[in-house]
Amino acid sequence: MKKNKLYRLAMSFAFSLTATAFMSSCLDDLNRYPTNDITSEKVYSTFWGYKQVMAKVYGAYSQVGNDLASKDDITMGDGASADFVRCFFNLQSLTTEEAICTWTDSGIPDLNFMNWSSSNTFISGLYYRALYQISLVNEFLRESTDGKVNSRNITGNDAEEIKFFRAEARFLRAFQYWVLMDTYGNPPFVDENTPVGKALPPQIKRADLFNYVEAELLEIQNVLKAPRSNEYGRVDQAACWALLARLYLNAEIYTGQKKYTEAIAYASKVISAGYSLKDKYGELFMADNNVNNQEIILSINYDGQRNKSYGGLTFMINASFIVTRDDVPDINFQEYFGMGGLGGWYGNRSRKELPERFDAGDSRRLFFGTQPSVNNVNEFTEGLAVAKFRNVTSTGEYGSNFAEAFADTDFPLFRLAEMYLIYAEAVLRGGVGGDKDKAVGYFNKLRERAFGNQSANVENITLNDILDERSREFYWECFRRTDLIRYGLYTSGSYVWQWKGGTKDGIGVSDNLNLFPLPVTDVMANPNLVQNIGY
Repeated sequence: MKKNKLYRLAMSFAFSLTATAFMSSCLDDLNRYPTNDITSEKVYSTFWGYKQVMAKVYGAYSQVGNDLASKDDITMGDGASADFVRCFFNLQSLTTEEAICTWTDSGIPDLNFMNWSSSNTFISGLYYRALYQISLVNEFLRESTDGKVNSRNITGNDAEEIKFFRAEARFLRAFQYWVLMDTYGNPPFVDENTPVGKALPPQIKRADLFNYVEAELLEIQNVLKAPRSNEYGRVDQAACWALLARLYLNAEIYTGQKKYTEAIAYASKVISAGYSLKDKYGELFMADNNVNNQEIILSINYDGQRNKSYGGLTFMINASFIVTRDDVPDINFQEYFGMGGLGGWYGNRSRKELPERFDAGDSRRLFFGTQPSVNNVNEFTEGLAVAKFRNVTSTGEYGSNFAEAFADTDFPLFRLAEMYLIYAEAVLRGGVGGDKDKAVGYFNKLRERAFGNQSANVENITLNDILDERSREFYWECFRRTDLIRYGLYTSGSYVWQWKGGTKDGIGVSDNLNLFPLPVTDVMANPNLVQNIGY
């Protein structure tokens, strides 16, 4: 499977930019250079060196370390416990009606039942992964100023390309600060201007972090490459606009201030940037989803030959099926999902509320099984298997590493469909500059793709319609927790699902769970940090 050059560098580059002390506390690493045994003057002495480091900045989204088997970036037992997609999925989907996990690994049952604490493994994993990736960006930005580049006699097109790298790095840092703002609210904060040393990072308030992320994105939007002009998997202007649209849609939660007019404006910029919906929904999530795909705006890229960790799409696919099952006896699930060898970990499946949301004929209804209800959490065949992500190409071929069960499938961070529904929701929430008929039209574009015709089109939409459509369109793409919080339903007793709050029929839970706790290790080590309420 072909990926862009920067991605291939990330897969093969063994430059030691690790920060393994994160597990004890981010205070020792967040405001320092990532530790390495090669001096910065050697690493950054050429344009090639800059590109190698930039490969690591991108690669940290899909890799857990610097080689295929060891040297984890973050020391947390199994390195995959701090993989970005794996942790983000566990927090965003496993804590909702989208998914439930069979496994009894430390931290998993607490997420299933919304009963977590500040020592939860995966809550810590996402936190430290985000901070680690921020530290990589800070180090790169310190070393890529005009003065540093000029002093190393890097000029011409190479110097101009480094300016693009800087803007892309700032986006990647802004994205991780958005993740921290959305999940933890009030994290520690440093940037490239923070003095390097042992000082304890200060805490930033959620609203202030919103302002920072917004300002960063607004500043870099005109520095980034034009939409669809960069290498696949690299940031461009459209990715920046897409994150701004998402940021503004949720601004009332983050700051108490409505920004729906801005959400409409930036969603519209992406919609007008030349993207189009993929004809077949399922092909968005297959092993060749990097090919002929005008819908995905930005992705996290995987390669089954070069990325051999148990996180990312390897985790997403393997955890979603069992090799054989009595209720579906005619399908070889290793072949269907494209994962041979030890593939098929039978962990994550749906709770009953997810498949119930789909009408007959909806091509997005990608499930297997006969028992939608989960009576026994530890029985994988209770709850439907989710067949959304597969390591099989659109032409029916396996991904590049079927034998070892590592995935080629890329994870979409942003796609056009999200912009359609952001536009529609922001219009219904009172944003200025949009059009209700156009909002309905965007909504129907997704319905037409899902059903293959106009039979499921609607003439009017409500906010609840949009929430349900977001569930059908984006399940298992790490949206659901954020969506439910925006609608006031995540902790509410007015909307429950199986095993919410630890009971089979579901109950409301404390509102403090709208934010995850800061890891106890950091709170104990850094007196600047105040724990979130209720933990």
